[in-house]
Amino acid sequence: MGFEIEIPASYLQLKKEAEEAISSIVGGYPKAEKMWEIMKEDAEVNANWDMADYITTSKLHYNDHGEVHAKIVAANALKMLKLLLEDGVLPDIMKERAGDEDDAHLIVMTGGLLHDIGNQVHREMHNLSGVYLAIPLLNRLLPNIYSERELMYEVRGHVLHTIYSHEFEMDDLTIEASLVGIADGTDMTKGRGRLAFETGNVNIHTVSALSIERVEIEKGERAPVRIKIWMNNSAGIFQIQETLGKKISHSRLKGKVEIYAISQPEGVPTDSRIIHRLLFTEKGFEAF
Repeated sequence: MGFEIEIPASYLQLKKEAEEAISSIVGGYPKAEKMWEIMKEDAEVNANWDMADYITTSKLHYNDHGEVHAKIVAANALKMLKLLLEDGVLPDIMKERAGDEDDAHLIVMTGGLLHDIGNQVHREMHNLSGVYLAIPLLNRLLPNIYSERELMYEVRGHVLHTIYSHEFEMDDLTIEASLVGIADGTDMTKGRGRLAFETGNVNIHTVSALSIERVEIEKGERAPVRIKIWMNNSAGIFQIQETLGKKISHSRLKGKVEIYAISQPEGVPTDSRIIHRLLFTEKGFEAF
């Protein structure tokens, strides 16, 4: 029996919703669907999630960076990929005519699921550690999907780039990596920062995370993708600007993704929330 992390009930619901979203989106793509079925049952993948979660939550008192986080990121990245494809925006593997939509979905999903596994080594340089851990893992799993070895290794390269560049300090060089990096910043739903908060890690990061009620991915008005964020307190603006906004700015999708944040409840005349609405486009942030 492997190492287990106790998952709060609210996390279990988020995990279920993410799994359903992933299954629904990759359902029409045989390679991506097969990879999903393999990865969610694979012992090494699950151990990576458990250990990454153990180090970040138990030792560093951060919020979850394990299975729940990985699946939320993968689900949101796939949702955005779907919207981009509908708008005619092609991922790099399709633009370079090395692969098709199925390959693009596999890359984005796999990158999302593995992007944080390096945290089990240490939070410092976890994006680089994640690459080293992912290479033998992908070498073992991808042959179950690809018979053409050159394409398999190109797909592996794309996945490794998503892992390495998911931190906003690293510029994303592909659409696939941009989707994983931005999706990483969307995992801010209320409760995701509560574990760190309750273990004494009280700072603007945890307070801001507790201000986010929910995050939705939908078709945008000014851009193909809109990330709609519902806040219960204006403190949520820190999470949005310092995490999500920076990830978009360092991606290849600036101008393709907009943020629309709403402070609830709407219509309340008091100014305790300070900011009622926040809009982020390629021009920057606008509060009103």
